[in-house]
Amino acid sequence: MLGERFSARRRTRARLSVVVPVYDVAGYLDECLRSVLAQDLPRSVSLEVVCVDDGSTDGSGDLVAAWSRSDPRVVAVHQENAGLGAARNRGVQHATGDLLTFADSDDVVPAGAYAALVGSLLSSRSDLAVGALERFTDQRTSMGPLMRENHRHPRTGTSVLEQPLLLADVFAVNKVYRRAFWDDAGARFPVGTRYEDQPTLTRVLLAARAVDVLGEVVYRWRTRSDGSSITQGRGDVADLTDRMATKQDSTEVVLAAGADQLVDDWFGRILPVDMWEYFRAAPEASEEYWRLLVEGVRALWPPGVRGFETTQVPVQQRLMGVLVAQDRRADLVRLLAAVDERGVRAAGDGERVVDLPFAGDADVPAAAWTLSDRDLARLGPAGPPQR
Repeated sequence: MLGERFSARRRTRARLSVVVPVYDVAGYLDECLRSVLAQDLPRSVSLEVVCVDDGSTDGSGDLVAAWSRSDPRVVAVHQENAGLGAARNRGVQHATGDLLTFADSDDVVPAGAYAALVGSLLSSRSDLAVGALERFTDQRTSMGPLMRENHRHPRTGTSVLEQPLLLADVFAVNKVYRRAFWDDAGARFPVGTRYEDQPTLTRVLLAARAVDVLGEVVYRWRTRSDGSSITQGRGDVADLTDRMATKQDSTEVVLAAGADQLVDDWFGRILPVDMWEYFRAAPEASEEYWRLLVEGVRALWPPGVRGFETTQVPVQQRLMGVLVAQDRRADLVRLLAAVDERGVRAAGDGERVVDLPFAGDADVPAAAWTLSDRDLARLGPAGPPQR
């Protein structure tokens, strides 16, 4: 009888494994690990933190070793430098929990984050739980509009078929997954490329039968003031190459899923969401970068089929995308200068034409320069200039 009660108690216990890849983050690692180890989990859940030192050269590996000696919850793994994807995969191999999540070693996990995510999974049958993510710098905190929209109304047991914009949430770090689901989905991060989250999370979200969506912020993503974050440096050819490759990979995954109801949101709202950063970088970038950008936009948004003008990004970004697809680099420079100089507004009261160069251009589709209802809502009732 005692043995039966003991077994029952064992079956109700769970372990959350947090995989933390570490590479040259000596100035940030302590803050990250303190935020993870301070998480107040339900009594039935224990914590394991798997730190993978990915060949650090700045002493971060020594910090990982020191943490593992001082706190038994920290597992230290050391390997030669192989990149973020490889470090995460290695961490998953060492993780023993039946719940799994990730944290990047220069970021911060807010108090109560894991309690909320784990608590949701313990009370539901969902495959994963996801909360909001906010970005922060030394000066400000922000949240993307799609992230805000996704988490405005919390839901239990939803799916990407019911909430397609979840596919825009391609961050590994603001979610807790059931380990069995992660393994069954064949989830694994690609190695040797940046932006490894997007194809991996696209596959994971499409595979999930049920997803819990929380309203609270569960992760704080740091943009480093020294410009050393992986996601900075948009004018780099290698960065653009990896970005376009992961977008193409993810697009193939979405199309292969055969969920027609996702396609419009995918091409219209999700896939183009960060392209404006690359358009912005184009004027100062190399000719190689420009050619790659033109070819990439044409491949993902074929002119005359599903051109960039059909996307639902802000009007100035639609114009940028069309000019890129038409290989009009000088005109893109002129457009960007106008946006910076006078912002974005309607050409006149009550008009649906944007007051920017190439509005009305015979070679530019009208959908690129006509203000949509979404554009008008962004501009507000008085139509103030926006950049």
